[in-house]
Amino acid sequence: MNNQEIVSKLWNLCNVLRDDGITYHQYVTELTYILFLKMGKETSTDGQIPENYRWDELVKRQGVDLKKFYNELLNHLGENATGRIREIYSGARSNIDEPKNLEKIIRSIDELDWYSAKEEGLGNLYEGLLEKNANEKKSGAGQYFTPRILIDIMVKLVDPKPGEKCNDPACGTYGFMIAADRYIQDKTDNLFQLSTDEQEFQKYKAFTGCELVHDTHRLALMNAMLHDIDGEIILGDTLSNAGKNLKGFDVVLTNPPFGTKKGGERATRDDFVYPTSNKQLNFLQHIYRSLRTNGIARAAVVLPDNVLFAAGDGTNIHADLMEKCNLHTVLRLPTGIFYAQGVKTNVLFFTRGTTDKGNTKEVWFYDLRTNMQNFGKTTPLNREHFNDFIKAFTAEDRKAVSDERFSVFTREQIKEGNDGLNLGLIRDDSILDYDDLQDPIESGEEIVAQLELAADLIMSVVKELKSLGGNK
Repeated sequence: MNNQEIVSKLWNLCNVLRDDGITYHQYVTELTYILFLKMGKETSTDGQIPENYRWDELVKRQGVDLKKFYNELLNHLGENATGRIREIYSGARSNIDEPKNLEKIIRSIDELDWYSAKEEGLGNLYEGLLEKNANEKKSGAGQYFTPRILIDIMVKLVDPKPGEKCNDPACGTYGFMIAADRYIQDKTDNLFQLSTDEQEFQKYKAFTGCELVHDTHRLALMNAMLHDIDGEIILGDTLSNAGKNLKGFDVVLTNPPFGTKKGGERATRDDFVYPTSNKQLNFLQHIYRSLRTNGIARAAVVLPDNVLFAAGDGTNIHADLMEKCNLHTVLRLPTGIFYAQGVKTNVLFFTRGTTDKGNTKEVWFYDLRTNMQNFGKTTPLNREHFNDFIKAFTAEDRKAVSDERFSVFTREQIKEGNDGLNLGLIRDDSILDYDDLQDPIESGEEIVAQLELAADLIMSVVKELKSLGGNK
């Protein structure tokens, strides 16, 4: 049994809990509590869990006794355990009311083919479960999950290196940092090319994040642990003053949540020059301010179209970004690749300068949206769709690239447009261009001429009929 089959079996167990009124997201959280114990046993890493609260004790119980013991276990690990275990179980409580349902889930998990799961990687299994949850529209979890293919492309082009500090200030389930770690491992023979100190840095210091939602933070901790990453993942709000300490990074990779602050209030950060109620604009400010000013610290950020429009706070923040950073590339993404079909998104790639002035000379735009097929479950986005963009992005001489989707605007041109960044879209073949319409006067005259010709033909037929009738 491979990981994909195990994920399907685990996901189908959710049907058991429908009578308990449990949501998909609650189910994944509940699975996390249980899988942590089982995976600890399978990998012999449950030494930090008190012996009387380990998997073997849980699987012995039945019925009401099981439910009582399970709730006691959650409470004990959340209050008395240490380190990552305590973080994962902090505030944990079960949403399963029916003891028989809890028993069925635990028995089913115990009977899975864990040997095969370990061969493929328990981290990969858990990521598969998170992806399954994100793809289920009813779960509402898509907002915490960026498509794997997009994450991998962003990581590849930002090119994180050993020894660099990477961060995701809105980390969701920690997908970007796990992909960055995997990328570096692939480049360094699973870190064996690094010294012991460098390996320690990669495990404990290289990858950090911050997540606002408690249950999602729990999933991020579990995901990091299963990938042997032990960097700090803060439970908190990056846009509050707590986020002021998130700085000094070499690489930022992120997809901030869409929407505005509740009630339309502005961010509570007192260090933002341009506070606004637009969360993405606030995240954008945070990100470019959090990069080291060494000329090579860089970021790739997913942002919706509304962030690119020039208006009020947006104009000022665009200008500030282009002063402090070299905003070298904007990728206009296809629609339909995120949980909300209508959301139009982009990826901004920029590098922080050594000074705070005049870093952007020109911005290249790549339109991967216009005249593209509709993406979704039946037609998923894949690596091949990005090949031409990657060629253009990595070209030594971008001006030599012959691709109608790739265009450039100078800093002066952008300034003339009030620093708006909603640029670079090519002609949409599905939309009738007004410039292609015939001149209305010419068109009217042509219609009149055709009507007159038709009238003449009708009159000739009438005359012919009259002449035939006149012979009678």
